[in-house]
Amino acid sequence: MSLRDIGLALLVVIIWGLNFVAIKWGVDEVPPFLLTALRYLGCVVPAVFFVRKPDVSWYILGAYGLSVGVLQFSFLFTAIELGMPAGLASLVMQVQVFFTMSLAVLLLGERPRRVQLIGAALALLGLATIGSEHLGAATFLPLVMTLIAAFFWGISNIVTKRAGPVDMFAFVVWGSLVPPLPMLGLSLIFEGPGALTDLLSLSPKGLLSVLFIAYGSTLIGYGLWAVLLGRYPASLVAPFSLLVPIVGFAAAALMLGEAVTPLEIAGSVLIFAGLLFNVFGPRLLARARGV
Repeated sequence: MSLRDIGLALLVVIIWGLNFVAIKWGVDEVPPFLLTALRYLGCVVPAVFFVRKPDVSWYILGAYGLSVGVLQFSFLFTAIELGMPAGLASLVMQVQVFFTMSLAVLLLGERPRRVQLIGAALALLGLATIGSEHLGAATFLPLVMTLIAAFFWGISNIVTKRAGPVDMFAFVVWGSLVPPLPMLGLSLIFEGPGALTDLLSLSPKGLLSVLFIAYGSTLIGYGLWAVLLGRYPASLVAPFSLLVPIVGFAAAALMLGEAVTPLEIAGSVLIFAGLLFNVFGPRLLARARGV
């Protein structure tokens, strides 16, 4: 993996870590289904009028939009509204790495190397270390909903791989056509027409959160992520998201007042070590065998 692409992956990590704070601010003012619809309306308008449809079937675009937009974020936003802490949500969502690796083996025939599995095990230990101190802070239902959201993130990664070598920015833009109408419908059914009137009293912080979620997290974050998945195996790209909880916990501590503990620091170190092992381990082993 080139240093430039590693830098792009780390930029996505920072954006997605900050996104959990933006989501928390957003659901404080906008119901989750409506917030999801606004997120994808922002992705589509005006970009879809200037970006050509990628050379991929409507079936693939629909599967991507359904998995990442309708399912992943409706579950995640609702979980956070129900009380899932932003920092903990950023952690639990990274279970998608293991969903992605497992689905890639089952559906794409990928075979992760032994060093990548060891790196994933280290990262999983780090996740468990952090989670052991925070699971009591979340009720059972929001936790399960966040795990379901992570599963659908893994599904969307596989769909992205299925799309093949296409214009990935265009792929994200056109895939964003799918969520707005279903999410607006769900909002009208479960949140009521009054949810739309809440937008009239949206604060500057609430507006900023919607814009960041739509343009920063989705167009830039998922656009770059899709590009990386188009260049490299899913088992190599997906573990970068294990760094998101480090940014998420730090941002939640600084911007939301959520505490950072020694166990969180220890777990973050393990996650970072697992990522380094996963990314650089194969290269180091190859050099060692060549000596």
